[in-house]
Amino acid sequence: MGLRINETVPNFTAETDQGTIQFHDWIGDSWAILFSHPKDFTPVCTTEFGAVAKLASEWEARGTKVIGVSVDGVEEHKKWKGDIESVAGAKAGFPIIADEGLAVSKAFDMLPAEAYLPDGRTPNDSATVRSVFIIGPDKQLKLSMTYPMSVGRNFAEIVRALDALQTTSANGVATPADWVSGEDVIIPPTVSNEDAAAKFGEFETVLPYLRKTKLPA
Repeated sequence: MGLRINETVPNFTAETDQGTIQFHDWIGDSWAILFSHPKDFTPVCTTEFGAVAKLASEWEARGTKVIGVSVDGVEEHKKWKGDIESVAGAKAGFPIIADEGLAVSKAFDMLPAEAYLPDGRTPNDSATVRSVFIIGPDKQLKLSMTYPMSVGRNFAEIVRALDALQTTSANGVATPADWVSGEDVIIPPTVSNEDAAAKFGEFETVLPYLRKTKLPA
């Protein structure tokens, strides 16, 4: 059974290229995003971590910490960051977990319990370790996505999803398809018209069950 939305994410102690962390303590009162990768020095993952590096100011603006996980060791991570920074043209200031024993990958249900890393392993041996987990300050899973090895992740979508999660969490609303920050939001069906008017002021009734409004400034 995979990790479900609103479940508390596993807590663990792990080595990273920036030292030892205890995951829940590392998250603290922030939002957090865990990006997983099947192996260091792989082409798609290098471009992805480069994208994460270039978005450093966006993560900071949203009070969000980012952390990578890959099945190689600390020294490989440190060397790989040189390639990542070369591709990105930006500093990769986030930590990368050294998940050589697959403990984190298994705890987040990215690999079966019997999975192991053979000698001379390749990315195919840990191919399913290509997921994104967005975690709230309450340490609960808010969103997850899993990609195949051949498809690079869309980090504009990850930022958009993070904006939507933070907006809905803070305001008790929902967001429509393709929503971006600043656009109208949806009033949940559990909120009466009277309560919606008191909370949001004017709103548009598109259908009896679909009401849109602007968020208060």
